[in-house]
Amino acid sequence: MRPLPAPPAIRVAVVQDRSAEARALGGFLDVRRLELVARYPDGTESAPFRYDVGARVALDAVVMAVHFIRGGVRHVYLRSAVRPPCALRPAAPSHDGGLWELPAGLVEPGEDPVEAAVREIDEELGFVVRAAAMAELGPWTFPSGGIIGERHLFFHVEVDPGARTTPGEDGSALERGAAILALPLRDALEHCRLGAIPDAKTELGLRRLAEQRP
Repeated sequence: MRPLPAPPAIRVAVVQDRSAEARALGGFLDVRRLELVARYPDGTESAPFRYDVGARVALDAVVMAVHFIRGGVRHVYLRSAVRPPCALRPAAPSHDGGLWELPAGLVEPGEDPVEAAVREIDEELGFVVRAAAMAELGPWTFPSGGIIGERHLFFHVEVDPGARTTPGEDGSALERGAAILALPLRDALEHCRLGAIPDAKTELGLRRLAEQRP
């Protein structure tokens, strides 16, 4: 197994911290600051407590395992991503924010998740695939249920690596300059085991793919 290359050295920096004047609504991630009570089966109720809930207009996301066979070995595509919350961690361990991930993206309001998966594969990998070729990869999950009600919906599709073109991307600053990597599925899983791929949705998608397509 070859060592996993480092993702492109794309870094994020804070040019101005507007936390003191920030609004809870209107950003990429909205925050609902709620006061809740817990009601128990015996009829009693807790004292009111504060709870912050994250929300987005495009709440759910698709995660895609795009794969192919070469030399009798199943390979899978990963794409580098820059995650500002990881790069800006205020606690140890520090991280540069660069991750290798399965391609993923948000489902726009009113968009069918399968169509969202097809769109994201074109934008992030450069493959044009048919919606009918997409297959579910297990049930959806809540990745961070204590913070946000976002679902991850998993799909997989087999492709011809020779048909890949230049990814269209979505025009965002964080998609620019990304790298694409194809590696044996078994190697990707080993990198997860060793901690070189710490992205949870990616490990889950890879393990599900290995169960369905050894």
